[in-house]
Amino acid sequence: MWEAIRKARERYAELGRLLSDEKVVSNPKLVMEYSKEMSDLEGLVKRADEYEETARGIAEAEEIAKTSEDPELVELARQEIEGLKASLGAIERDLQGMLIPRDPNDEKNTIVEIRAGTGGEEATLFAADLYRMYSKYAEHKNWKIEMLSSNPTGVGGIKEVIFLVEGKGAYRRLKFESGVHRVQRVPVTESSGRIHTSAVTVAVLPEAGEVDVEIKPEEIRVDVYRSSGPGGQSVNTTDSAVRITHIPTGMVVQCQDEKSQHKNRAKALKVLRSRLYEMARVEQERERARERKQMVGTGDRSEKIRTYNFPQGRVTDHRIGLTLHKLDDVLDGDLEEIIGALWAHDTERKIETCGI
Repeated sequence: MWEAIRKARERYAELGRLLSDEKVVSNPKLVMEYSKEMSDLEGLVKRADEYEETARGIAEAEEIAKTSEDPELVELARQEIEGLKASLGAIERDLQGMLIPRDPNDEKNTIVEIRAGTGGEEATLFAADLYRMYSKYAEHKNWKIEMLSSNPTGVGGIKEVIFLVEGKGAYRRLKFESGVHRVQRVPVTESSGRIHTSAVTVAVLPEAGEVDVEIKPEEIRVDVYRSSGPGGQSVNTTDSAVRITHIPTGMVVQCQDEKSQHKNRAKALKVLRSRLYEMARVEQERERARERKQMVGTGDRSEKIRTYNFPQGRVTDHRIGLTLHKLDDVLDGDLEEIIGALWAHDTERKIETCGI
């Protein structure tokens, strides 16, 4: 770890010199490139300085504890040592986390797809609950949500909803939500009061731009049709709904929420591009299967990751064995404790894998 920190410090100092060089200053592209690299290293360098300063503080306090003849001063030194050692451990964990190779998708916007699974109408109602939960979480984070596609039912449920979450670190915070979310509760349609178990699948994809995925015109087939809502009633009287088929993979994306065919086409392409990007990313991850097994989860939408138990008011994340008895708060968008625990667990696994 310290060898990597030494190299980072040397590069940080070198970048400072380069940004004072006249040849670099006259080249805006290099200034931007070097400034970004220096900014990325700054947190690591400052935290390393804090580590060394804390270590010196411990050494000085230990010297006082060994040599002082004043019992009160010795006790104060021992208390200081205890506090500084706790801080040192926290700083070391931060440094290890900073040295882990970053996921290039972490700071991207993200596309979230929620689909009702087993459980009939109850599953569609829970899909609507999850959509509200993520919307509330996005609101807490000051992120923006853009609806891309939805298929509501007549009783307030959702068969499928696809939406874009725009905000710094959206994918980094939400990427562990992919998988099967299970709900245990008494459905509103159940007269006997029996608890039913239903399931909803969630897929979280980093938003892919045109630079990330090129879709050639000859690779897609675009069909247009008349939009319809729950029960088959016409939403509008023009052929504004769009269905795009990606011929090489057979992947199909539909969008009918907008009254404009052009807008529906743009949204459908956005979803298609992100799905293709995710497909390529997953294929790369399979090549690193040994490492993947040690992380939080595969992100496979067939993997059961969490259970929401209404009778007991609890939420359990099965990947890390975390149970919280605050179901209402979680469904109201209070996901930070769960997401933070998943992130910390994944970081620890990566540290072990990287040998930092």
